[in-house]
Amino acid sequence: MGTVPTFSMAERDRRWDLARAFMEREGIDALLVFGEHEDAGPAPFAYDTWFTNGRAGTTVVFPRDGEPVSLLPMEMFTKDHLESARRGDVVWIAPENLRMPRDSRAIAAALGELGLERAAVGVVGLEPYPPWHPEGIVPHRLWDAVSTAFPAARFTPVGMALSRLIMALGPEEIAVVRHSARIGDAMVRAMVGTAAAGVPESEVYAAGMATGYAHGTTPAAMHFWTGPAPLASGPPQWSYRPQAPRVLEHGDVVSAEVFSNAGGRHTQHQVTLTIGEPHADLRRAADVARAAYDAGLHALRPGRTFGEAVDDIRKPYADAGGWEFGPAVHTLNPMIAAGGFPNDASRRMAGAGAYPPEDDHRPTMAADMVLEPGMTFALEPNYAYGRHLAYLGGTVIVGDDDAIELNPYTARLLRAEGPAPEQGGA
Repeated sequence: MGTVPTFSMAERDRRWDLARAFMEREGIDALLVFGEHEDAGPAPFAYDTWFTNGRAGTTVVFPRDGEPVSLLPMEMFTKDHLESARRGDVVWIAPENLRMPRDSRAIAAALGELGLERAAVGVVGLEPYPPWHPEGIVPHRLWDAVSTAFPAARFTPVGMALSRLIMALGPEEIAVVRHSARIGDAMVRAMVGTAAAGVPESEVYAAGMATGYAHGTTPAAMHFWTGPAPLASGPPQWSYRPQAPRVLEHGDVVSAEVFSNAGGRHTQHQVTLTIGEPHADLRRAADVARAAYDAGLHALRPGRTFGEAVDDIRKPYADAGGWEFGPAVHTLNPMIAAGGFPNDASRRMAGAGAYPPEDDHRPTMAADMVLEPGMTFALEPNYAYGRHLAYLGGTVIVGDDDAIELNPYTARLLRAEGPAPEQGGA
């Protein structure tokens, strides 16, 4: 996979300068940034790592004047920091700016230490972060204790504003995203090379994940379903309830969302993989999804709004006569917006009447966001005829003029190659 790109101290200074300019512009004296547990999976709430280039799951206090303080959940984080420094890794936070733990008392102590008792503090973590945190990630008990301890401080949610600021990636980040995209493609190719009739689906899953590990990443668990015509998206059933994986059969489809993560920069790869000749309706669905994908490549250009791009991506669906299964596009790095929510998916599925109905067509999240060079998106159009769902696409970067397509390999139906048959004896 070539040389692995890294983040330098110059990248740290670029980000910290952006944060200080943001605070100046917003009229705030400090940022209080909450991070989610490091094993959170796809779309993690990991804004802390943007400041630290370290393990996720910390809380960062960043004064406008001065260096940030990182609050750690346990002493293992300091041991890792020390060992990384000893090995010559690029660590962004000095040992004297690390604290433990990250509870309300530690946060209060850090705010007091930095003289922020009466400050205007921008908080990242109070606002919704769908789909996993519809009310934010900060626990009520912790936030009640902090806000009570600082009655003269002014705490303002700034998560969405900061998200838009950091979405336009710098050159070093783009290099890491490209590296992540190459790894994601390698994961999918390993799945294509493993899938065949008679192979347990868990072996296909394992082939993809193992390839990610072998290339030096720890990818999030993929969404993965198989069957003659699977209409679902999520982890395989045997990952959360005790049951045997399916054995693939001729005519099956493997439907997967593959998540690659290199150094905290994420790419996503949509897989529709057939075992044998695809059904005619699946081919039709793939043609519609591909038309939407091509529309997305044209639409994701600087100066346009996200809402305008979403509208263009969904135009091929209008008169196609089938139905859309899920959102056609969402942001990456971070995942703050999605568009193309279907308004009738649940009504199209046999047996869906027993379940709570979906909301009518939901508005595009962050529709007013203006696209800028360096923003990354999972372009994942999908379409179905009956039960035959084509879900395809990959990661796209907004370029200076046009969209930069990183994963053309998964922007089409894939055919399983399977293991080579054993040679019989003479």
